[in-house]
Amino acid sequence: MNVKYLIPFVEAAYEVLKAEAHITMTRGELSLEKSPYVTDDVTVLISLVGDVQGTVFYGMNAKTCVAISSAIMGEQLKELNNLAQSGIAELGNVITGRASVKLSQTGFQSTISPPTLLLAKGATISTLDFARLVVPLTSDVGNIVIHLALRESATKGANAALLKVPSAPGV
Repeated sequence: MNVKYLIPFVEAAYEVLKAEAHITMTRGELSLEKSPYVTDDVTVLISLVGDVQGTVFYGMNAKTCVAISSAIMGEQLKELNNLAQSGIAELGNVITGRASVKLSQTGFQSTISPPTLLLAKGATISTLDFARLVVPLTSDVGNIVIHLALRESATKGANAALLKVPSAPGV
């Protein structure tokens, strides 16, 4: 995997967590994994298609999820309820959306899927032939580990026309 995809995601994670949850993260040591991804208590999955394609995983334990969701929502949540789940799924969505904008500014157009939330520690997800760049982020409220299983599309640039929706006349 090309490390140039890393910077937009790390920048986006720092920016979004600081703005939305008032949390400052510190990046740990990067690693590259080729084995299947094993989920944590809470994992947000978001796919990218276009010039950059693949899947991004945001993994954390339940306590971290509740703490971050509480900070985003501005109220003290006590458990991993629907509100906490919604908050953390939206956080992954906003980080990935901001990262895709940053990628587009460097010439890589991509569209992201809606977030999928897995609430099961120990599930195995194969990314097949995609190696994952693992980015650990730490804070006072807990850790988030971002797994980037991304690569450049073989048809980079050709996908741009597919990502644009033509407008109707007069609209």
